[in-house]
Amino acid sequence: MATEEELLVRQMPHSVEAEQSVLGSMLIDARCVPQVIEELKPEDFYLRTNREIYETIYSMFNFSLTIDPVTVLDHMRQNGVYDENTSRNYILQLMEITPTAANVKEYVAIVKDKALLRRIAETAGDLTALIQEGTGTAQEVLEAAEQRIYAIRQGRASQGLEHISSVILGVYERLNELAASGQAVPGLSTGLPDVDAAISGLNRSDLILLAARPGMGKTSMALNILLHAGKFSGKTVVFFSLEMSREQLAMRLISGESFVDNKKLVTGKLAEEDWTKIAAASAALNQTQILIDDNPALSVADMNAKCRRVDNLGLVVIDYLQLMTSAGGPSRSGDNRQQIVSDISRALKIMAKELNVPVLCLSQLSRANEARTNKRPMLSDLRESGAIEQDADIVMFLYRDDYYNEDSENHNLAECIIAKNRHGETGTVELQWLPEYTTFSSIDRRHEEY
Repeated sequence: MATEEELLVRQMPHSVEAEQSVLGSMLIDARCVPQVIEELKPEDFYLRTNREIYETIYSMFNFSLTIDPVTVLDHMRQNGVYDENTSRNYILQLMEITPTAANVKEYVAIVKDKALLRRIAETAGDLTALIQEGTGTAQEVLEAAEQRIYAIRQGRASQGLEHISSVILGVYERLNELAASGQAVPGLSTGLPDVDAAISGLNRSDLILLAARPGMGKTSMALNILLHAGKFSGKTVVFFSLEMSREQLAMRLISGESFVDNKKLVTGKLAEEDWTKIAAASAALNQTQILIDDNPALSVADMNAKCRRVDNLGLVVIDYLQLMTSAGGPSRSGDNRQQIVSDISRALKIMAKELNVPVLCLSQLSRANEARTNKRPMLSDLRESGAIEQDADIVMFLYRDDYYNEDSENHNLAECIIAKNRHGETGTVELQWLPEYTTFSSIDRRHEEY
């Protein structure tokens, strides 16, 4: 038989003193309420009585009501959590045992730490139960473990219902942030103002699909966006290349940044001024937080796991969708390709939501457009398309008329066709294609720079 003492030891981590001192500080000095509310949620309190008092103060704060012992007791009565015999005495006791409201930050830190330990313990218990059930493979359990730990690290529950009021608070914060920043678009800039205006930039938790026939410049466009975000967003950007090697990508980035002809870089026939330009471009690239992975056999789960470990992540770019392996692994080899691609696209959308960053994924198009007179791509041209079309928030196609008609009057003019757009209208944006530097630029910039 376990003794009473042993049973108490087995309780989840918590600190009665810290919880009481946080509440006492808020009752003694209402000025510290905002900083506590910013840091702690009601579920961070382990003891039910403490949680109920904090929930009362929390809701009063949301309604901008005066917070003091009398008003808190009154609201506890209204909420039905008031006990005639103990509540009043307990509130007085909280104020008596709190050494000083000046140390509230330290008390909050202890409560947060204990709450975090409890979440980790709960997750560990759930994972142990999952293993004992024996239904999932090791890979699935590992994925579940990483997902749960990442959710804890981000300070949010992995799943759960949330009241609309707290969602609205988040929306207000985002609106204030946007108003204060004064940026032209809410998302990350692509470096192409016309494209930014059409799609409102690259927004958090969006899956953006960039599709084209081979040779149209998909990778070039993706690298343009990556380079611009890497240089100007102040965030870390990640490029998963399943097609090109790291060296080829670095060469493309140097060419785009230095405006030295890509052919010269490939052959190494460089003039003195080219070396100077390359040195300056390399120095600029070294200052960015661009991370590249050229492993050709990655699944979405692998990418997700790698991105979770990246601090200050701003953008994920994947080149390209049809080369990815299914998260199901070899056992799923019997599935048709369409099923595998739909699994991958769904997992990519979930990854964008979970990481809360834009995910830009490149995609091949089928040959269907080649047979048409008007060869501009359409949504139905997406290879194994059904699910990709549904999961993506934005679908963009690249089209260059001179690719099909050598004597086209629109030489080196590219069209970025926005075929699906959850943030606005669809339409076409014209861009200038600079083949020697493998980059795209805005039409209006062409006359100034080239």
